[in-house]
Amino acid sequence: MVKLAENRYGKSRVRLVRVKRHADHHELREWTIQILLQGDYESCFTAGDNSKILPTDTMKNTVYSLARNSSAESIEDFAKELATFLLSRNPQISVAEVAISETPWDHLTLSGKPHPTAFVQSSRETQATVVTQKRTGSPQVVSGFDHLLVLKTSGSAFSGFLKDSLTTLPETRDRLFGTAVRANWTYAALALPFGELRANIRKLFLATFSEHQSESVQHTLYAMAQNVLDHTPEVTDVHLTMPNKHCLLVDLSRFGQDNPNEIFVPTDEPHGSIEARITRE
Repeated sequence: MVKLAENRYGKSRVRLVRVKRHADHHELREWTIQILLQGDYESCFTAGDNSKILPTDTMKNTVYSLARNSSAESIEDFAKELATFLLSRNPQISVAEVAISETPWDHLTLSGKPHPTAFVQSSRETQATVVTQKRTGSPQVVSGFDHLLVLKTSGSAFSGFLKDSLTTLPETRDRLFGTAVRANWTYAALALPFGELRANIRKLFLATFSEHQSESVQHTLYAMAQNVLDHTPEVTDVHLTMPNKHCLLVDLSRFGQDNPNEIFVPTDEPHGSIEARITRE
């Protein structure tokens, strides 16, 4: 005998560009949306009964229709709105999860001024949120960002580590420290200025990365999360993933040259991978 233990289904990579046209400027948002639903779907798996299945094409159309009249200014607010809408029209759904990532577009600057209707992408960084709404209870909002590329050329060391017969890495008190930060944090409340909080949290991460006297990636990761938790009571925990993007010092001695920490070769593979979740006591 077998039974259906768990399941969910939905629509992924629903692409949406929304333009808000003001008299003196336009606002441009590009979102990629994923919807995943859980609920009373056993009969469709076990008996081929599709009567409770909301087509994923309908989910796609729901995104566009809802976006037309939505007043949401943040990905968090639109995700909450979309999850609530789906639950209200489909009693068979027990949990609706909406994940949104935002591709940044900035106003193009000409002669020192932002152009009102022309935009440019200046970063690979994406903003993201996942809103999980059960039929009963409050939604959970987890937000973050990915591909925040940062590097510093001082204030980073790695020494005193474990060594065995296979260790070849030399100790250093002065190395380049580069990483692509992926961060997620959980909000403690629902009616919050999400856009403002996101910007402040990002600033706190960057301030710590820049100024922290790092003994390791782990050391700085913890300090970055601690700074956010110390200054953002709206956040309950922080999860950080920080791969160590190595820049290796080039040995120029064979050419009769010195290299006082100036010439490096960047390497993407293999790289160290460090992650941790930091929460309040």
